[in-house]
Amino acid sequence: MHRVLLLSVLFADFSVAAQAPLPDAARRAQSLVRAIEARYLPARTLQATFLERYSEGRGHIRLESGTVYFSRPGRMRWEYEAPERKTFLVDGKNVWFYVPGDRTVTRVPVKQSEDWRTAFALLMGKARLSRLCGRIDLALDVPVSAGNSVLRCLPRGGSSSSSTSAPSTAALDPAASDGAFQELLLEAVPSTGELARVLVRESAGIEIEFRFANWQWNPPLREILFHFQAPRGVAIVSAPSELR
Repeated sequence: MHRVLLLSVLFADFSVAAQAPLPDAARRAQSLVRAIEARYLPARTLQATFLERYSEGRGHIRLESGTVYFSRPGRMRWEYEAPERKTFLVDGKNVWFYVPGDRTVTRVPVKQSEDWRTAFALLMGKARLSRLCGRIDLALDVPVSAGNSVLRCLPRGGSSSSSTSAPSTAALDPAASDGAFQELLLEAVPSTGELARVLVRESAGIEIEFRFANWQWNPPLREILFHFQAPRGVAIVSAPSELR
């Protein structure tokens, strides 16, 4: 399961190339990007509940849920509550993945992690969406919740950077080119910029979807949330990537 850097990327500056006059869809895409930026860029901390869906074509599907916390700069904590308790934490330097039932903690440097949750740490970072996306526009063909709109991000370096078809591979890391995704869909409320869903589509029919609710802006989060202390008797294992 490859995933790398992505998301505040998403909540940083992004401008669609100026056109005169802009088509209605392009104006709406620009407006939604600005709304997302205005909603998330000023935040120092964030909190939300989430539902994560991982699927491989029409076969294996995994559903998990819990609460996620973000803190600037680039820190986050995913507390999974169902169907199994586990913690995925990015402290700014390392990524920690702990499943109490396994009695093992996996640790990997942030820059080496290929997990999509690591990408969400950029929610509190500075990278630009334009460095991730070769093209971004409204996804008018995607089912959406009432009142929401969906942005489609096509990756840089792919043949679709200037067309509507998705490429097979492209750079996902803004600073590197060793990850791959076909398209990224971002669903948000146009009037507020509040993010409702992120859907990542990869090759071989793999999809990773995150649905968010109950967003809180600048909640008073304890510093200890973003520091991992291995429980007594739990082994720490260093691994290059696969944290799922």
